Amino acid sequence: MTNVAVIYYSSTGNVYQLADAAAQAAEKAGAEVRLRKVAELAPAAVIAGKKEWADHVAATSHIQEAVLDDLDWADVILFGTPTRFGLPAAQLKQFIDTAGGLWFQHKLENKVVSSFTSTSTQHGGQESTLLALNNTFYHWGSIIVAPGYADEVQFGKTNGNPYGTSSVSDHGHGGPTEENLAAVGFQARRSVQIAAALKRGFESA
Repeated sequence: MTNVAVIYYSSTGNVYQLADAAAQAAEKAGAEVRLRKVAELAPAAVIAGKKEWADHVAATSHIQEAVLDDLDWADVILFGTPTRFGLPAAQLKQFIDTAGGLWFQHKLENKVVSSFTSTSTQHGGQESTLLALNNTFYHWGSIIVAPGYADEVQFGKTNGNPYGTSSVSDHGHGGPTEENLAAVGFQARRSVQIAAALKRGFESA
């Protein structure tokens, strides 16, 4: 069985919706899945001052926080983050920065990794955010699996990013479109398939 860790940061829920869809798709593809959020760094007073943020924190209080064991356990790691000035959110970056020990022990090598994001506007830094995350994966020696244009959903009006699923939250309904959710589902399934093939290949080598 393929182990999949879906690790994300979400303030108001858009990235969470993508992460949850990715986790469900990976489970349907036969994987064992851990859906994990990273620790919040923003002060409680700041969160309380924005209703959408506070509501989302309360609604996802049951989801466990990510720990380094989740990275070690996983064959596939799917990272989700909102874009912050064209870069991953500090909360996700802080978690990634704690993985130095695993990297030093070569425990992140040959893991399949893929990432997805959400912004509030079109052309709001989606691609640069995903490419910035890829810099980490190069250092880890992981195998980056992007969705490319390997499925028709990638040609849709609200998706189409070959680097990783990208949602624009300002669609008038406050969250990812059905097309976005289908795209991240495809991305998760593709990552599981590639990881399973790699595992078989390594075992028979």
